[in-house]
Amino acid sequence: MTVADWTDDARYFEYTSAANPIGSGQISRVPLRQFGAELHADGATRVVPLDLSDELGITAGPATSPGLLANFVRIVSGESLETSPNATSELYYVMSGSGMSTINDQSIRWEKGDLFVLPTGSRSRHCAVDDAVFYWVTDEPLLRYLGVQAAEPRFRPTKFPRADMVAELQKIADRPGANDKNRVSVLMANADQPQTLTVTHVLWAMLGLLPIGQVQRPHRHQSVALDLILDCQPGCYSLVGDRLDDRGNIVDPVRVDWEPGGAFVTPPGKWHAHLNESGHDAYLLPIQDAGLHTYLRSLDIRFSDRR
Repeated sequence: MTVADWTDDARYFEYTSAANPIGSGQISRVPLRQFGAELHADGATRVVPLDLSDELGITAGPATSPGLLANFVRIVSGESLETSPNATSELYYVMSGSGMSTINDQSIRWEKGDLFVLPTGSRSRHCAVDDAVFYWVTDEPLLRYLGVQAAEPRFRPTKFPRADMVAELQKIADRPGANDKNRVSVLMANADQPQTLTVTHVLWAMLGLLPIGQVQRPHRHQSVALDLILDCQPGCYSLVGDRLDDRGNIVDPVRVDWEPGGAFVTPPGKWHAHLNESGHDAYLLPIQDAGLHTYLRSLDIRFSDRR
């Protein structure tokens, strides 16, 4: 029997020098970043990762946040594309077009505005009838970091048709006092997630309406938000910053102007507010890893007291 030493990789740090690697710059923060609609506007069938891996110091593959990867997927009419990531959760939102996806031994039809989620073990072929674009989000970077292979599905494949989502959102918008709330929105949830009330056990998804002249007051959370802008006119934007003043306003905010079909990343822990100074209603679809954070009891969502 060989007696091992196992001490070569041992390291020791004084507590105050290593307790906060983010604050010291040892590990990078999630950047605030925009991705334009031109990335999927035309061209060949392809997957376009919204990749921030260099900024995040991730070398194992593309990542939009430490735990999530968002992609634009373009499929030309009459063509198809296959996906089979090592992920526990996949979310597809149909930004344009129509077609059919065959997942393992079942097929579904989809069209603009539909959303569907797939669990572990999904081997998919997506075929476009018309030129189509997906917004595709997975938790593949999280599994790469953990060094694991997804094996056991935690939910069943689930489709959220556009008509149903829009109808539910309209019910909420029609309620008395709806615009007095921080959000006019509908959360998509899955029957297999009775605790977290999220679209998968990792992912959170919301179809949101930002009415004309409305402000969603500052709020923050520890989950990364991958925000997709579905429809807006110039004058819709987000303000993002580190702290609030005594009146509940964001101090020295960065302005992120919205673009239909574009996406941006809201880092965890940042205060952010959404404003509509255009003459038209605006719609957005944020995807977060809030399912995981809710389960871990680390979401820590907070709202400004200012109304």
